Amino acid sequence: MGSIRVLVEGDLRQAVGFGQEELAAIEAVYPLISEGVGSMPPIMRVDVPESNGEIDIKTAYLPGYSGIAVKVSAGFFDNPSKGLPSLGGLMMVFDAETGVPRSALFDNGYLTDLRTGLAGAVAARYLARADSTSAALLGAGAQARYQLEALTLVRSIERAKVWARQPHRAVEFATEMTERLGFAVEPASSIEDAVDGAQILVTTTPSTEPLVDTSMLHAGLHVTAVGSDAETKQEISPGVVSAADRFVCDSIAQSSRLGELRTALASGFDIGSVAELGQVIAGTVPGRTSDTEVTICDLTGTGAQDTAIASLAVERSARAGVGTAIET
Repeated sequence: MGSIRVLVEGDLRQAVGFGQEELAAIEAVYPLISEGVGSMPPIMRVDVPESNGEIDIKTAYLPGYSGIAVKVSAGFFDNPSKGLPSLGGLMMVFDAETGVPRSALFDNGYLTDLRTGLAGAVAARYLARADSTSAALLGAGAQARYQLEALTLVRSIERAKVWARQPHRAVEFATEMTERLGFAVEPASSIEDAVDGAQILVTTTPSTEPLVDTSMLHAGLHVTAVGSDAETKQEISPGVVSAADRFVCDSIAQSSRLGELRTALASGFDIGSVAELGQVIAGTVPGRTSDTEVTICDLTGTGAQDTAIASLAVERSARAGVGTAIET
């Protein structure tokens, strides 16, 4: 008989967080994606329009990893009005050699939030100006919090602004993150106000129409777009994608189908060369080459990230004897 180790959110928060090892684990998967190593099928999505929700299924097998994570992620964007988080879900980890289920991770979306925040930090490490000290966030939910905190791993952020459709949420975000991170975070009165003077802009909304247009771009700006992971979503206008000096994405196939590249291509814009983040990390294509370039990284989220962060969490939990083993 075998057993499955069940880990709940509290266990997982003890196991993994904003550390350099976690950052390295996420960074390491991008060259594998670009090289086509392993197996990462297209994302499966179930739309629930009546509830403004969706359920996504992501997975990937990566050589050298002992487990294969299968993630079921729910995004129901009216939940905050019901006192519930907008994102949730769970992961299952299967033994990469035998296919036997080894762990069930009831993370309530924590691992997804964490790995996405760390992915934003990886993008900034390779594409934002090295001397960046100011950031702007569009959206004031959990992912905006993770993105801002993760940025501090790779850049010396000294100030930030946040914009949200509901101004009181931006105020709450600013108060909380100022106390947590120890530098000034201010609510912005408009998107233009947030972006003005920022060296790094991170968009974290489920918007279905563009929030950022070309009038907001300025020399040296880096944009990490996180929100568009479905055919119905868009945070950046096609003109912005075309105007950028460098457009990078986690997966060209996914960005063309679900991300910001999709609408730019459909609109007939000349995008120029498009690169994957893994190619930039591996050094086969350049990242930022000057302090005046405008760069964009579109993160649609990959199953490879899920396998990487879940594997690390399972390994650490096993060493610490954390979780509950259930005989099967």
